[in-house]
Amino acid sequence: MHVVRLNASLGPVSPFEAAQHRLHGLAPLQVEANTPEEIIPHVKDCDALFVISSALPTPVIESLARCRVISRMGMGTDKIDVETATARGILVTNVPTFCVEEQADHTMALLLSLARQLPFMSKAMRAGAFHAAHLATSKNQRLSTVTLGLVGFGGSAKATARRARGFGMRVLATRRHMLPADPEAASLGVQMVDLDTLLAESDYVSLHLPLTKESYHLFDDPTLRKMKPGAYLINTSRGAIVDEAALVAALREGRLGGAGIDTFEGINVFDPNAAPPTHPLVLLEMDNVVLTPHVAAGSQQAGMDVARGAVENVAMVLNGRWPLQENIVNRNVVPRFPLADA
Repeated sequence: MHVVRLNASLGPVSPFEAAQHRLHGLAPLQVEANTPEEIIPHVKDCDALFVISSALPTPVIESLARCRVISRMGMGTDKIDVETATARGILVTNVPTFCVEEQADHTMALLLSLARQLPFMSKAMRAGAFHAAHLATSKNQRLSTVTLGLVGFGGSAKATARRARGFGMRVLATRRHMLPADPEAASLGVQMVDLDTLLAESDYVSLHLPLTKESYHLFDDPTLRKMKPGAYLINTSRGAIVDEAALVAALREGRLGGAGIDTFEGINVFDPNAAPPTHPLVLLEMDNVVLTPHVAAGSQQAGMDVARGAVENVAMVLNGRWPLQENIVNRNVVPRFPLADA
């Protein structure tokens, strides 16, 4: 079987991933390619394709003459033309649970940094502005008195809720389909509400949903204006869920208290030739904004989990078996080659 593994330089194969390849008898061709013109010559005859961050648009998918499975080494598949892959009988798989705990940890790290004004405090410390820092603490709110709103209620949101409840926070959540009721909400002490209620009552709003046609720029100017005055926005999901220009306007006008952002629409953190970003420049200059370069998923354990899951997805398909149901993105696909239940 001819297997290709993209992003060989940007996301090098770890010793653990290499061991997983050997365990399943795979020897992927490792390639660094990021445009369709670069990718297609390497993948057009492959039987399976691993990808971390490269986009796989329609021309790439249409070039896959015999590919059985695309294994996304991560969670989001918004850069993959899943519809065309499905029409051509190609399974698209991912590892949806590999960084649930890490994303929740990072969400809370951003929240705590904003709650304790750490960007400003760090700057004040370096400048010797101790009195200004002491005065600024009068604006802090005890976490046990504030409300966290979770937009989306999947694994990372539930893990965040567990952490937030440990700080004594009131937790609200909303999701696209409110029925049937999720039994975990009650056990976690989470109140399920509609989006408008969540925005009006939450002191911190954290995003936990995939990027889709429906969620693109969900947090635009009208939505941001529905947020509680002085509230904070946290995004560890996908950058394009937030209209960055509208967010900058809300922050500059003082309608929001601040933001913690790990993912961006206007900054390509996977650019191998990246330079210091100039957009959105205003965010980089604000003392009430914490920015990280799409690292919420990162940990040794998450790296091992995503490698194990992604390799198993490919190995199962190449051996004529369906992967785990929760790892199949296009569950309505009719595969090019019949697959047996695992």
